[in-house]
Amino acid sequence: MRDLAGINDTSEKISDMLTHTITLIDGKSVTLRDLIGRIGEQGFLLLCALLTLPFLLPVSIPGVSTVFGVAILLISLAITLNRLPWLPSQILDRELEADKLIPVLERGVKIVSRIDPYVQPRLLMFSTGTVINRFNGAVLMFSALLLMLPLGFIPFSNTLPGVAILLMSIGMVQRDGALVVAGYSFVIATLVYFGVLAYAALSAGQGLSSLIS
Repeated sequence: MRDLAGINDTSEKISDMLTHTITLIDGKSVTLRDLIGRIGEQGFLLLCALLTLPFLLPVSIPGVSTVFGVAILLISLAITLNRLPWLPSQILDRELEADKLIPVLERGVKIVSRIDPYVQPRLLMFSTGTVINRFNGAVLMFSALLLMLPLGFIPFSNTLPGVAILLMSIGMVQRDGALVVAGYSFVIATLVYFGVLAYAALSAGQGLSSLIS
């Protein structure tokens, strides 16, 4: 079976890995196929971390939500099944403007660099082993579904699941179970947040209905 975590050098900072990947982007546009080619098939968790960076910032880049969200979903499914992911050509070859994407990724890396000093191998029961990796893959997949919900106009609707995916990806790459657990907490926070939004929308609808009647 393949190990899709694929990066075993926990001494290298995750921000350095991401920065190196970004520096390899050249040309006026970039595709997901390009990014995979630069990271390699054994760096899919690192790719997931990279793809969450635009969601950490209040910016909008056309096409990013769909392309990156679907990619994270399918990579997570592959991690759950412990197989190499299949990605459709429409996602792999969708061109994104490099001059808009690269600055966002670089700003995202600055956020990630603040986490680096606290990352270390610990609580391995949450980050190492076939069973827990498959469970974490399923949680990542669920988080990707939350990320893809058409709620981008609502503050933090993309940020919360994006942070969950980022923390879990880093935790699995760096064998840091504490970060993985922190990722779980952001998934729960996302569900609570969406629940509050749904309750508020329902209450507002009932209030409007009573006024009309």
